Amino acid sequence: MVKDNPQQSVVLSGYSVLTPLAQLALASEGESHHQLLKAIGMPNDNAIIAAFSEAERNLKTINGVELKTASKIYVTSKSEVYENFATTIRDVFDSEFKNVDFTQAQKTANEINAWVEDQTNKKIKDLVNPYSLGENTHAVLVNAIYFKGLWESPFNHDKTYDQVFHITKERSVTVPMMYQKSYFSYAEVPELDAKILQMFYEGDEASMILVLPNEIDGIIQLAEKLRDPSAIDRAIVNMFETLVHVTIPKFKIETTTNLRLVLSKMNVTKLFEPGQARLSKMLIEWDDLFITDAIQKAFIEVNEDGAEAAAANVVNGMSASLDFQPPVTFFANRPFYFEIRINDVPIFNGVKAE
Repeated sequence: MVKDNPQQSVVLSGYSVLTPLAQLALASEGESHHQLLKAIGMPNDNAIIAAFSEAERNLKTINGVELKTASKIYVTSKSEVYENFATTIRDVFDSEFKNVDFTQAQKTANEINAWVEDQTNKKIKDLVNPYSLGENTHAVLVNAIYFKGLWESPFNHDKTYDQVFHITKERSVTVPMMYQKSYFSYAEVPELDAKILQMFYEGDEASMILVLPNEIDGIIQLAEKLRDPSAIDRAIVNMFETLVHVTIPKFKIETTTNLRLVLSKMNVTKLFEPGQARLSKMLIEWDDLFITDAIQKAFIEVNEDGAEAAAANVVNGMSASLDFQPPVTFFANRPFYFEIRINDVPIFNGVKAE
């Protein structure tokens, strides 16, 4: 996504993508099942059940921040869900089922969108387009996640000033920049040609990771390096707590992502092909189901007090002595990568590029 639009800010919830993919994996067979397992990094259905049961349990007990995850599957009024699938989905994902009339497209879209708004504190609106529903629609999987956290070390509103943010070497804009000096986990990472900073939210279980390229135009190269899922973890191991002059922009990002394009790059293709999806474990007497659309809307706002984020899908070293470390500077006046983590699990990630 960054490579295609390097000057456009984006936000995505990887966890909110993985949840419906895991549900579809449990409903599928054959090559479609194999592709989904590979995409979510699971060897089999039992591993999905174990991993997501633990993840959902951990997310529900998070301290200090507001975090809500919700999942719902809407099925046509003519359909009946297989009991084994229904039980597993309820137990693992705490997911609800609802029979609706997809031929009443506007009414059903309004119902689904109202549910999503309620789950995301009204940050995600109009997720489902009524024109995408009709007599050939048999199921709609919806997943929503909402996060709101207050900084453990908040920024002082009086120290926020307009400053230059470099979109490229040739193009810049003026944006509100927040400043504070405090102790944070920090490292310079030659492997990424970047600096990394971790700022915790109240409760010490949720944090924001910021990765700032050393060069103004370094975000594309950084994004390529971060395709290695272990790159951030390796950088975090080398972080140490030190006094940091932090300057980052206030920002708000809303992104609509066509997950079908994203999934195709992950070699998840059979899911979208009639006669090939083999979603035969979900609905009784409907073994020819396939997916027509997969959309995510995501939102994040970062300000002096903390961060608020939401997403919804329709279809994540050694400590140095504090006394002798000179202050370092983290001045995010150019495109950077960010992610919100809950106990080291990425929940939201994106790029602030403009």
